[in-house]
Amino acid sequence: MYLTLALIGFLGGLITGISPCILPVLPVIFFSGGVQSSTAAIAAPVSRWRPYQVILGLVVSFSVFTLLGSLLLALLHLPQDVLRYAGIAVLLLIGVGLIVPRFEAILEKPFSWIPQRNVGTNRGGFVLGIALGAVYVPCAGPVLAAITVAGSTGRIGPETIVLTLTFAIGAAIPLLIFALAGRGVANRVRSFRKYQKGIRLTGGVLMIALAVALALNLPQLLQTLVPDYTASLQNGFSNSKQVSKALDLGGIVNDQNKNLSKCRNDATSLESCGTAPDITGIQQWFNTPGDRAVTLKSLRGKVVLVDFWAYSCINCQRSVPHVVAWNKAYAKDGLQVIGIHSPEYAFEKVVGDVKAGANRLGITYPVAIDNNLSTWTNYRNRYWPAHYLIDAKGVVRNVQFGEGDYASTEAMIRTLLKDAHPGVHLPPATNVKDTTPTTSTTAETYLGTTKQVNYSGQQAYSAKTTAFTLPSSQPKNTFALDGRWSLHDQYAQPRADDARIRLAYTASRVQMVLGGSGTVTVRDGASTRTVHVSGVPREYTAHAQGTSSSGTLIASVSPGVEVYSFTFG
Repeated sequence: MYLTLALIGFLGGLITGISPCILPVLPVIFFSGGVQSSTAAIAAPVSRWRPYQVILGLVVSFSVFTLLGSLLLALLHLPQDVLRYAGIAVLLLIGVGLIVPRFEAILEKPFSWIPQRNVGTNRGGFVLGIALGAVYVPCAGPVLAAITVAGSTGRIGPETIVLTLTFAIGAAIPLLIFALAGRGVANRVRSFRKYQKGIRLTGGVLMIALAVALALNLPQLLQTLVPDYTASLQNGFSNSKQVSKALDLGGIVNDQNKNLSKCRNDATSLESCGTAPDITGIQQWFNTPGDRAVTLKSLRGKVVLVDFWAYSCINCQRSVPHVVAWNKAYAKDGLQVIGIHSPEYAFEKVVGDVKAGANRLGITYPVAIDNNLSTWTNYRNRYWPAHYLIDAKGVVRNVQFGEGDYASTEAMIRTLLKDAHPGVHLPPATNVKDTTPTTSTTAETYLGTTKQVNYSGQQAYSAKTTAFTLPSSQPKNTFALDGRWSLHDQYAQPRADDARIRLAYTASRVQMVLGGSGTVTVRDGASTRTVHVSGVPREYTAHAQGTSSSGTLIASVSPGVEVYSFTFG
């Protein structure tokens, strides 16, 4: 059991350690391995131990703060974000020390009793690592979720300690490589040592810049802009049954949540997974009348979307705009969105910061502060973000973990609203760009002109273009049109019977989000499938098989059908 957890923790940390989450700290890590102390001779080689000191400090502080930070701060009656800001302050002081030698000497004075030969020519490496561990915020994943829940709820045992240490080591290995590279450059490149003063100034400026950026939450903006090139690795790792079973360290099955396992993650059709568990153990509510609590029982008759999120979670920042759009579009028709803010880190427990984060994301629906992860545990949840769709009778009908599949979720919301309120006139589907990082399957493909994705035809894709011809060759993961079409901002619609779509895909299933009325005939190799379309836009299956593979399908679409998008699984 311990060996399995150690391997899972290490692999989970290693994937995190090569993800975009590490980008903001890489320059500091690189220079930390090669920056001399001001008290060292300029020509002296950089201490061989300094990179290891930095990374050891990071591993120790990340492990301790993640597992015990919340408990220690609660016992000392200190704000939950004090550790993070203490780390930022230390980075700022070290940066100033590198720029101003006299100030560095003052900082090093308390450590003067330590023999110089034991720490090489550079003091402060371990302290720098401690500071970085306090502010380092890796991407969310099932391993980190298991560690966070154990730390926040006090269920810390040998299994959790093994998981935490191996995760921290796995995440630190790529950083150690950068630190060693920095030391190697400093020792081997003569000009690097010759201009050590300038290098120290650069390192100091970088540390101060990182401290300021962290205080202003700027690294989060960078991470939302950079595609997650590790998404396919993380998804494959997270979706493993062995990993899920091993990480269920504190999952408590009770009468309320025992049926949730009947819901398949990322299912594109409605299921029945038991009455929704209670929202429990909430410290505070906001965005409700008088900040009063909301219960699911009081919402019977409404369709409810319970969204687990955290304001610094990069994955959540890409997902929340879709939830905000759904709330805005369908609240008047009976949809009630509830955001359960379940913090990944201790500093996310500060209610004022949560409110500020919610305001930045445009969240106006009720938010519950789940600082003790009570509701998270009651739902046996492991992911940020996670969506639980509940019908008007209080039954969980769909569960979505992570990013993506927004068109599918919206289609199911619309179906449940129609079921709850027959005859309701729903607005058009929302029009929010999907910024989910591309994985090994084809990315969600839109046909509306305002959010077109993956088009590879010869003609310009605009409302002015009405006649299309298929290209002689077509790249993977793209679509092309043939025949006469009308292109609208959210969908494409045939103008005649000759309209076709050719799709080159990689997936185990292909879904089409369709509206209007008519038929779609899908030819995929030797197989043919006819889809009958009617009613409000929703997902229809165009292709399905047991394993993921690459292929090409041609969909002949009759006039009257609105084609919104393709989704893949």
